Amino acid sequence: MTDTGAAGAEAAGRLELCAVMPVYNEEEIVGSVAESWLEVLDGLGIHYELVAIVDGATDASEQVLRAVAERHPRLVVDAKPNSGHGPTILRGYRRGAVTAEWVFQTDSDDEMPAASFGELWELRHDVDAVIGIRSNRNQSAGRRAITQAARLTARAAFGCRLADVNCPYRLMRSSALAPLLAPIPDDTFAPNVVLSGMLARSGARLAEVPVPHHDRTTGVVSILGWKALRAALRSFGQTVRLSRARIPKI
Repeated sequence: MTDTGAAGAEAAGRLELCAVMPVYNEEEIVGSVAESWLEVLDGLGIHYELVAIVDGATDASEQVLRAVAERHPRLVVDAKPNSGHGPTILRGYRRGAVTAEWVFQTDSDDEMPAASFGELWELRHDVDAVIGIRSNRNQSAGRRAITQAARLTARAAFGCRLADVNCPYRLMRSSALAPLLAPIPDDTFAPNVVLSGMLARSGARLAEVPVPHHDRTTGVVSILGWKALRAALRSFGQTVRLSRARIPKI
């Protein structure tokens, strides 16, 4: 596979990068987060769009983002009824796989900084995906157990040995990503776990990069306690079922 530069991608009528940011009730910080990503991506000279997908937010997140988009045409605000984090990510991935050479996902809570993206971008020439590893991450015992379970599930189901299979800071080549998206249902709870496994099994060239992780300072974690456990069990079942899908080799 070859990698085209910004000029080549633009000449071909395709973006070089589609950055996907799911958003839910982050009005206090989402404007500054979007601004930081726009600044970093502009500074790297990338032909890109930043797609903020507002997942049925009940606060002013959409209005804040639209105000930013008035000043920054590369920011696209896509508002939709609430369907959950996983389906929102998949919506962005499906768009990006069509419109851009590369697809990147980050969250809108500022737990992983835009400033770290350049290191991932530099690695793209020799790989098909670069997956972040959340470093210095503070987790409750329950969250640590769920994270470990996701890692072990991806390893058992797909033979995937990535350190952080559900990391929401990942860069993927569209030609590697697109065929993997086809068998994934839109309601998949944790598509990043599934995609980590599928990328590994497909023979994709993978790299991992530690990315600083900071505790959130605003907003709320929407899935806690027994709800988090039920979500983990649902994700486990979906991951195992999808491991039976035919995965094309890259």
